[in-house]
Amino acid sequence: MIKHYRIRDYDFKLIILVVALTVIGIMAIGSAKEDLQSKQIAGFVLGFFLMLVLSLFDYSVILRFYWIMYAANVVLLVLVQQMGDSAGGAQRWLNIFGIRFQPSETAKILLILFFAQLIMRHQEEMGSLRFIITCIVLLTVPLILIYKQPDMSTSIMVAIIFCVIMFVGGLHWKYVIMALAIAIPTFIILLAIILQPDQELISPFQQGRILGWLYPDKYATTIAYQQLNSEMAIGSGQLYGKGYMSNEFSSVKNGNFISELETDFIFAVIGEEFGFIGGCTTIVILILIAIECIMVARRAKDIAGSIIAASTAALIGFQGIMNIAVATGAMPNTGIPLPFVSAGLTSLVSSYIGIGFVLNVRLQCKK
Repeated sequence: MIKHYRIRDYDFKLIILVVALTVIGIMAIGSAKEDLQSKQIAGFVLGFFLMLVLSLFDYSVILRFYWIMYAANVVLLVLVQQMGDSAGGAQRWLNIFGIRFQPSETAKILLILFFAQLIMRHQEEMGSLRFIITCIVLLTVPLILIYKQPDMSTSIMVAIIFCVIMFVGGLHWKYVIMALAIAIPTFIILLAIILQPDQELISPFQQGRILGWLYPDKYATTIAYQQLNSEMAIGSGQLYGKGYMSNEFSSVKNGNFISELETDFIFAVIGEEFGFIGGCTTIVILILIAIECIMVARRAKDIAGSIIAASTAALIGFQGIMNIAVATGAMPNTGIPLPFVSAGLTSLVSSYIGIGFVLNVRLQCKK
């Protein structure tokens, strides 16, 4: 499984970028909730180790177990429904042998690996509507299980990753146009229904977040409270920020005006303490990581490698955009972590595992 590689083919630039982003996250978490900083450092050490190990294993061999990955993914998500831990009104965590983790985070990586191998084995069928429907059905099972937790943000993220997988896998343009022709009006109709007071498509809690985003002034002291304070915190940082671990009384962080500051709204801490420069640095690093993964995808030796690298780019890029968009009020509060930055060991370690596979794809790229 371990092949002989050339050291000059190792993507040290990608490693430097993800480590730099993780360090920013560790610093921000230490300021937001100091008692979680050591735990995040431990997650970084574990994730970095797994990344290095996986980067040396031939991904083509690992992908042979793709059906086992899919089955394990579904089993874990079913277990969450049956015996998962609840927190914040959602049942998303499993505790197995004393290890507490979030299967919906690992699901993203497992689905990328599964579809990478499935599509490579059936590459000639990508133009077949039957195969496309089969892929959609296979996605629907874990997608519904994630949505029921409830976890709409991760469901959206998984759907985005699937679209990237299918596009990179060679989906014909006619199906892309057909999908857009159906998806856009369907989205408009669903949004109109969701905004009705007696709708049953989503929970009242989820509907409230959308209403709070559309009418922030009306819900300023309730649903929109966190997002408005997050925007205030980012704006108050101005160009250079208030300084790391600022003890200013006027600080939104020190005033405890935002809950889940170390996870969903970690970008507010970065904006307030490191200012516009700190926020832009974080965004630029995220973009560079995504671009580097895309460059690896373009040079991959096979379609599976291209799917792994491109989908990891989508995972980090789109998820990062969603988290920052929530913190800046550009989209409804979805509760999704900022890759490599937000507190949460499952998210951090899963991201490093994804990068580990990208590094191995890079080692086997076409010369």
